Amino acid sequence: MSFFQIGLCGIVSVIILVLLRVPIAVALGIVSFFGFWAMLGSGAAFGLLTAVPYDFAAHWTLSSIPMFLLMGYVCYQTDITRGIFKAARVWLSFLPGGLAVASVGGAALFSAAAGSSLACAAAMGRIAVPEMLKRNYDPGLSTAVVAAAGTMGSLIPPSILLIIYGIFAEVAISKLFLAAIVPGVLTMLGYWAVIIIRTRLNPSLAPPLDEHATWRERLEALGETWPVLLLVVGVFGGLFTGIFTPTQAGAVGAALSFVIAAARGTLNWRVSKIALLDTAKMTAAIFIIAVGANLFSRFLAISGIPEAMSDLVIDMGASYLMLVFGTAVIFCLLGMILDPLGILLLTLPILLPIYEANHISLIWLGVLATKLVEMALITPPVGLNVFVIKGIVGDAVPISLIFKGVLWFLAADVVVLIIMIAFPDLIMFLPELAN
Repeated sequence: MSFFQIGLCGIVSVIILVLLRVPIAVALGIVSFFGFWAMLGSGAAFGLLTAVPYDFAAHWTLSSIPMFLLMGYVCYQTDITRGIFKAARVWLSFLPGGLAVASVGGAALFSAAAGSSLACAAAMGRIAVPEMLKRNYDPGLSTAVVAAAGTMGSLIPPSILLIIYGIFAEVAISKLFLAAIVPGVLTMLGYWAVIIIRTRLNPSLAPPLDEHATWRERLEALGETWPVLLLVVGVFGGLFTGIFTPTQAGAVGAALSFVIAAARGTLNWRVSKIALLDTAKMTAAIFIIAVGANLFSRFLAISGIPEAMSDLVIDMGASYLMLVFGTAVIFCLLGMILDPLGILLLTLPILLPIYEANHISLIWLGVLATKLVEMALITPPVGLNVFVIKGIVGDAVPISLIFKGVLWFLAADVVVLIIMIAFPDLIMFLPELAN
């Protein structure tokens, strides 16, 4: 067999293993190892299996991942973010579906301190969902809005997925963070529009609140958000002004979260231990998948698959829209069977050369891919954020009702996606300003 044929067999083998529910990291690693063996012999296969994990894990930029994760887990465990929902509620409760709107606003701000969709959904879910159910909000709306809002943690900086993409694509992480700001805001506005329109048409979904906050109460509630605001300003102010790098920003954020929690009196050994353990577990899971993806990327590169795919797309004369549409279809299909990180790392070895050959910005691709992965977090049957919310509400709300509710927010995501594709300058103008 030729190297190209071995590469095709490898891709098919990974898909089959994933469909058989083999963990994505194991599937990528096994196929890559035997693919190397078939192409280069056993010595090269064992050599790459030994060298690649070490070389990848030793990548200095990767150290920002556990740091940003630790920042998010400390915020979650010490309730640094609790004031966010209260402030959003006081300021936004006058709108139709005010608590649901506040949940989205709170999730957007929490995302800027977490970097993880699952952490965002879990944190806002345990605060916002009980409050909405207590106020007789529709259970499907109450749970779906938080599941959808949690996906913004994948897009709004500091996004762990954007960091990983930046490492694999070899593009500046700070520019990826800047590029993701406008899509993040558009997503928040899209979710707000869904809530307001639905509750206007059907007021029974969200009974009006008999609350009229004074300006003093609003300012006091706003004052309770100082921990998150200090964290966001401290991390991103230093990052975007060039005081420190994205790698250093993660360490600054983690240290600052501990200082803020200690100042508020919510830091103790128990919550510190839980935050550190959760960080270690999530970091290990991310690194194992990333190492498998790195092996698979090298396997495909040796087989010549990416170059062949790039040449095929160029020869076909595929337009910008055809390329983007094909990417969206692939991500949607994979979103039904894979977790977001698995989708991203499985597709990058093939997508990056194709987009680069067609002279499409890899920064723009990173934000587009992250947005598509974000949608996969609420797409059945996997929908990890939906299962997080289901774990919070237990048997009180059927999972089918949550999935039904998130379809409205997926429709908003599609609109945002169309805007991003039709007006790519919306994504690129902030990174270009930083040049």
